[in-house]
Amino acid sequence: MTKVKKVLLLLKNMVYESTSPQETLKFAKYYKSKGLDVLVILWGPMGVLLAKKDKSRGSPKYDIMMQECIDMGVEFKCCQLASDMIGLKEDELIPGIGFIHSKDIAELFLEYREENQLIISL
Repeated sequence: MTKVKKVLLLLKNMVYESTSPQETLKFAKYYKSKGLDVLVILWGPMGVLLAKKDKSRGSPKYDIMMQECIDMGVEFKCCQLASDMIGLKEDELIPGIGFIHSKDIAELFLEYREENQLIISL
């Protein structure tokens, strides 16, 4: 069996109406602390909201949690299709987060599966 070296975390749930964003960020930190490469894909119209900067209102303080992950080396990608659907522009994203196209997400699924790496959807 192949040793897990990479983790692909997928978040599609609403930012303030689900525990999934908190769980995703906690998983990302945990796996990164274990020395794994961690990529988080934010997709769906509600999942991409996590990438939007200046979410200083509300609880938890997602911008701070996101920055902690980025500082640890966790990579975040925001689905271009979902962002376009809700009008989220690149200059509205937290610095360090870029867009990814749906076809590239589909390719990641194949790549991680072929390499027997970990894929988790929350």
